[in-house]
Amino acid sequence: MAIRKKNSKSPPVLSHEFVLQNHADIVSCVAMVFLLGLMFEITAKISIVFVTLQYNVTLPATEEQATESAFLYYYGIKDLATVFFYMLVAIIIHAIIQEYVLDKINRRMHFSKTKHSKFNESGQLSAFYLFSCIWGTFILISENYISDPTILWRAYPHNLMTFQMKFFYISQLAYWFHAFPELYFQKTKKEDIPRQLVYIGLYLFHIAGAYLLNLNHLGLVLLVLHYFVEFLFHISRLFYFSDEKYQKGFSLWAVLFVLGRLLTLILSVLTVGFGLARAENQKLDFSTGNFNVLAVRIAVLASICITQAFMMWKFINFQLRRWREHSTFQAPAVKKKPPVTKGRSSRKGTVAQSCPTLCNPMNRSTPDLPVHHQLPESTQTHVRLVGDAI
Repeated sequence: MAIRKKNSKSPPVLSHEFVLQNHADIVSCVAMVFLLGLMFEITAKISIVFVTLQYNVTLPATEEQATESAFLYYYGIKDLATVFFYMLVAIIIHAIIQEYVLDKINRRMHFSKTKHSKFNESGQLSAFYLFSCIWGTFILISENYISDPTILWRAYPHNLMTFQMKFFYISQLAYWFHAFPELYFQKTKKEDIPRQLVYIGLYLFHIAGAYLLNLNHLGLVLLVLHYFVEFLFHISRLFYFSDEKYQKGFSLWAVLFVLGRLLTLILSVLTVGFGLARAENQKLDFSTGNFNVLAVRIAVLASICITQAFMMWKFINFQLRRWREHSTFQAPAVKKKPPVTKGRSSRKGTVAQSCPTLCNPMNRSTPDLPVHHQLPESTQTHVRLVGDAI
């Protein structure tokens, strides 16, 4: 994401710059059309498809739940319209966070272009990850996932979802779909677009896969686990940009990242490889949403394992690059020994040239303690490059 410059002259209407500067207002007007459609009887039926969740069923109250009936949901083709509407909402929220929070911090910190781009990325993602973690944890607690882990595979297929569960998945799909137009709105550099497309595509592939294959219980647990680790990384990067001495967050993130990959594999194998493999109903049935067959289970485990291996490979390369740069920076430079002379005055001059800070009579620092010398320009440039790489 490049730095957006506000020009005093307003660009022509519907021009490239006009759309970039006012995309949040344009999207807000489109979203208002759907909301205003709810006020009129002619357009209400169409607007409801976009604004509210579809495919709800009402289950009568049982002996265990005699107080009230349960309202559950399943998925269908109309969910695409709901995802589209909440994608517009995500674009509006993205612009609000960018303008009223991140841009104000950027003006105070005076970041370079590279740091400015990564600061905006981490600011947006940390807010989304934090919100998703809190929301997902609330669903896990309310539906007793923590006390009974067998819910992950028991009574499969999980084709009926609660309101919170379905709305969570709709919001997740809407957010990651909104990332595609944001590449244009935020003027993403061409060299960064392939990385962003892979990043977004992996999220959409796994979230949509868990949603369509009725593995929403397993997908929710894995998303909360992954989002928590990613939130820690991006919040650590935000603190690093404000103070480059802050490194503790990255060390904690490195440990939790490896543990997160390990827990993801354990839960996936436990649910798909053991729980679903021992289920009685193992027939492919599209009407009931049962995809518990050997081919699908192998495909699910293969996709999860390949993704985790890819993430670990990127993580190892990132850590090796950081360690290599850190070791290069701390390697002592080989200096030539000054010629030894017998004269007393020449020895004083040699010592004064080799360490002018200690021998300066105006410097009152203790010779036994480390004295901070100014780094040469090449070293300062190296430190800035390492900071931009993070």
